[in-house]
Amino acid sequence: MNNDETQLNCWEFKKCGREPSGNKVLTRGLCPVALEIAADGIHNGKNGGRCCWVITNSVYEGNTGGFCLERSRQCRECDFYLFVEKSEKLLFAA
Repeated sequence: MNNDETQLNCWEFKKCGREPSGNKVLTRGLCPVALEIAADGIHNGKNGGRCCWVITNSVYEGNTGGFCLERSRQCRECDFYLFVEKSEKLLFAA
């Protein structure tokens, strides 16, 4: 894997299409992760793109949920979470 591949944001990894200008924004809306500017740069991601598990109302496996502490098992089993965990020292763990 080259460095570009290890720095993917969740919407690039999951191909959800809910990032700004994404192909599913009109039908599913913008994802709050892609808009979370307070998280910009965490784990070298854009907005909340590499720490989605701590963003309120982020999506996991097609469902929306509250803060990840309420759904930490799902986040810890998520393929994107495991991908970031493997490539970064996590600042915020699920």
